[in-house]
Amino acid sequence: MQGKKSEKISRRKFISTGAAATAAFTIVPRHVLGGKGIVPPSDKLNIAAIGAGGKGHSDIKAASTENIVALCDVDDERAAKTYAEYPKAKKYKDFRVMLDKEKSIDAVTVSTPDHFHTFAAITALRMGKHVFVQKPLTHSVAEARLMREEARKHPKLVTQMGNQGHAGEGGRLTCEWIWDGAIGDVREVYCWTNRPVWKTGMDRPTEIVSVPPTMDWNQWIGPAPWRPYNPAYAPWSWRAWVDFGTGALGDMGAHIFDHPYWALKLEYPETIQASSTKFNGESWPVAEKITYTFPARGNMPPVKLIWYDGGLMPERPEFIEAGRKMGDGDGGVLYIGDKGALMHGCYGNSPRLLPESKMKEYKKPEKTIPRSPGIMQEWIKAIKEGKQSTTRWEYSSKLVETMMLGNVAVRVQDKNTILEWDGEIGEITNLPEANEFLGRRYRKGWEL
Repeated sequence: MQGKKSEKISRRKFISTGAAATAAFTIVPRHVLGGKGIVPPSDKLNIAAIGAGGKGHSDIKAASTENIVALCDVDDERAAKTYAEYPKAKKYKDFRVMLDKEKSIDAVTVSTPDHFHTFAAITALRMGKHVFVQKPLTHSVAEARLMREEARKHPKLVTQMGNQGHAGEGGRLTCEWIWDGAIGDVREVYCWTNRPVWKTGMDRPTEIVSVPPTMDWNQWIGPAPWRPYNPAYAPWSWRAWVDFGTGALGDMGAHIFDHPYWALKLEYPETIQASSTKFNGESWPVAEKITYTFPARGNMPPVKLIWYDGGLMPERPEFIEAGRKMGDGDGGVLYIGDKGALMHGCYGNSPRLLPESKMKEYKKPEKTIPRSPGIMQEWIKAIKEGKQSTTRWEYSSKLVETMMLGNVAVRVQDKNTILEWDGEIGEITNLPEANEFLGRRYRKGWEL
């Protein structure tokens, strides 16, 4: 009995103290306790999920190499498939109750609508849990900065944003080629997506609709301003609404914007300007064009990055061969350098130098960036090894802060000005009234 107790304490201390524990405790090797492919219980994390339906289902499946001990979702029907697949996991509708009752939880996944991300993630982090949060990490600029600040207070806890393209081969090749000088200094970047693929640009519905009996609507609303339930919000089209989602930019920026942000070592933009189809303040526009400028970084020159969504596209350069598709079905990125160009699809897929003759002539450099086992497994591996993962909040919060500044620019585009951003102090300096859109007010009882 004493031996089992000691083993349990060792596992818990290993998980909670990260790298320091590696020297003090020893995990019994897999080959000692089981056959090939058998993972002993002492090697597994106890993971809880906040959000079990929709994207939560695939996130939980990706984490199922570990012990899935608790599941939380506000809609029993939406989460039914996941609940059936993990019958031993405890079920909850309020994640705060789950975290309070389930003392064995080591790590948490957050797969909710955008407006709930920060509240759930920071609550879990403050309770000593490692946290994986789906993209776009936060709902606002202020929340991105808060997440970064909070993560710095908990250096032994492993954080991650769930933008799976960052774990792919294409993103790594793009970085290695650009850092190798394959296209020279990059001064212009064009990003585009086919989103939104949901209805948007509409006014708030006025009809009264009953809340489904399986759903806790109060919990779904969470920190957002209260409004009556309507199927226009959940479960599918919440991305369209300003109070709940972050539009096409929030949905796909973390997959598309991420790669130039990484490869070009971007940080805070200097200016942001937006234009769009009609914006009514309730739901995000049907189509947008957002232009960012960034200062020089080290030996990299200033660069302009332009984002398009809603069917808008950059002009097709003459050097792209006839018949070659711009990006892929979900979008793409085009980098224009002094010595050529590089293009890839959404998630960093299939990078190629342009024109094709440049690709055939190019002698590829050695692979210098460590390869990833996948975005979820990278996070799990980092926890067990006492390290941090590639899209830890220190990195991803700055990416998302920049993305959300685009949404601020959309909201004040009628002011006919280019916003000037001071990233060190976190303020728009030339239009003070725009700063009110950097954050949001939380509903009473849901304050952070």
